[in-house]
Parts: sequence; C-alpha cells; structure tokens
Amino acid sequence: MTASAATLLRTAAELAGYAPDGDRAERAVVMTMGALHEGHASLIQTARAVVGPGGQVVVTVFVNPLQFGESADLDRYPRTLDADLAVAGAAGADVVFAPSVDEVYPGGEPQVRISAGPMGERLEGASRPGHFDGMLTVVAKLLHLTRPDVAFFGQKDAQQLALIRRMVRDLNFPVEIVGVETAREADGLALSSRNRFLDTHERRTALALSRALFAARDRLAAQQALHARAQTTGATENRAAGLSRLGEARLAADAQAVARARPDGGPAAVRAAARAILDDAAAEQPPLALDYLALVDPADFTEIPDDRTAGDAILAVAARVGTTRLIDNIPLTFGATA
Repeated sequence: MTASAATLLRTAAELAGYAPDGDRAERAVVMTMGALHEGHASLIQTARAVVGPGGQVVVTVFVNPLQFGESADLDRYPRTLDADLAVAGAAGADVVFAPSVDEVYPGGEPQVRISAGPMGERLEGASRPGHFDGMLTVVAKLLHLTRPDVAFFGQKDAQQLALIRRMVRDLNFPVEIVGVETAREADGLALSSRNRFLDTHERRTALALSRALFAARDRLAAQQALHARAQTTGATENRAAGLSRLGEARLAADAQAVARARPDGGPAAVRAAARAILDDAAAEQPPLALDYLALVDPADFTEIPDDRTAGDAILAVAARVGTTRLIDNIPLTFGATA
C-alpha cells in the first residue's frame, strides 16, 4: 500500500462503520498513548505483515487517565496527533482511532474496573499503585470497541504484556495477543516516548539500563558456554589442580572456570552482572536512581530463586534519570547449552 496519513476516526460509531471494502477483513490493532516513535512503527509494520494487504490495521491513540497516579504526569504526557497520523500511515495503518476521554468514559471514571490481581501488585504495580487496573480496563474497552482478530504489544512493557495475555485467557476474549521484540536505538537505549525528556547528559546515564541487561545476558551466555565445554572436554577440578602444579597458571584458571561452570549460569551471577553496571551509574552525574532490578518468572512475575537451573526468565529494570522514569527488560533462558 502507498504510505499516507492514516484515516482519523474519533467515535466508536465511526469505527464500527469503517470497512474500506465493505467486508469484515481480518483486523489487527496496535494500542498506544500517542507520541509515536520507531518502536510503535515496528508494531504497526508487524501488524500489517500479519494481516496482509487486504486486512485492516487500526492504531488507537488514547492517553488513559486511569493509568496515571498524578495529574502532573498526565498533563506532561506528550500529545502529537498530527505527527502520529503520519507515522501510523507510513508504517501501514489504515485507521487511527483517537477518541476523547468522554467517548471512552462517557459517565466519568468507570465504577467497575478490571483488577490486575497479585501480578499487578509487583514491580511496576508496586511502584505505580492502580496503574495496571487502569491499563487493563482501557485495554478491555478498546478491544471491545475495535473488535480485532489480533492485537500487538511491545515486549518492552513485559509485565503489561503478561497481564493482557492473562486477562484475555481468563476472561475469554476472542483475540490473539502477539508480543513484538523491543525496538532500540543504535546505542541500545529502548525506544520510549519518555526519551524526549532526557537531556544529553541524562541520556548518557540512561544507557546504563540496557548495558546492565546486556551484561547479564552476556554473563549467562559465557557461563553456559563454559558448561558446554565441560560436557565435551570432561574438565575437572583435578585437571585444574594438576595444571597449577605444573606452573600453568592461565590454563589452570581456565580449566577451573570450565569445571565450576553451572548449566544455568546462576541467577545470582546474572543479577550481580547487571547490578554492577547500575551501581556505577548511580555515581554518575546526573545519577541513575534505581527503582528495581528483578529477575522474574514471565508467567507471574515472581522472583526467580538462586537455585533455578532451567527455564525462561525476564530480567527487568526501572530507574529514574532526572525527572524521567524509564523501564527496560530482556528475556533469558537458563539451562541452555547449545
């Protein structure tokens, strides 16, 4: 399709009547709060690829007041609808549905809301009480209004994605939820609408978030590579000791590292690798103020114990740099040796 500004619809009635070809083609939705960037564009492009040229891609732009704890944060959130229309259209969207607050909540704030449950009280939920209840409530409403076959969400908001998947499963929403890999700047910083609030020095400090995650990932990969060597070479502590007696200090150290390597790399070692980067950033000017660093089970966002030897995990981090709060995460798999 030729890139152009997407069609702007403001009301549920307009959206319900929108059908370019007169038929109900497969519909995908990408939900946003606007201020679209390349990360959002990646979601829209993925949606277009999935539904094909004959499908419909709807992008919602709605700054949801239920997700903001303080009115100042709500007022500060960037609103760039004209630019959003251009970005959405260029990425492959047919429609931008940008309803008013009164359109989404015609009777004022809803009395009945969706509860995020225990998972919604951890990490981001603990830092922002009520945030996930507000998020799930508006996502449920927008799913009803847009009636998609498939909905796309970014992996950067991993806890949000997990809660949406749980809501859809628990409440039998007839929609497929697809997570899309986090989009990053060339230097590793996760794309976010909030990045525009960082000045040059703050942005340099903020890079510690992604560097910490990558350091943890590399530590895990190194430990698992050593374990794979131990499996194939039969490295033992006795071999390391023998090399040491022969004066081969470097070979002995290598043999010892291989012999002691755990198949999972050790959750504690993964956390330590990330925390070392974050501790250094806390001493920078401006400093990074860590909110949390957590290695969690992607199913329920409970902490992974140090004795975990296998399975998937998410290493998540949140911190403030100046007045801007940023989050990031990376998926990890323990026990992989190939």
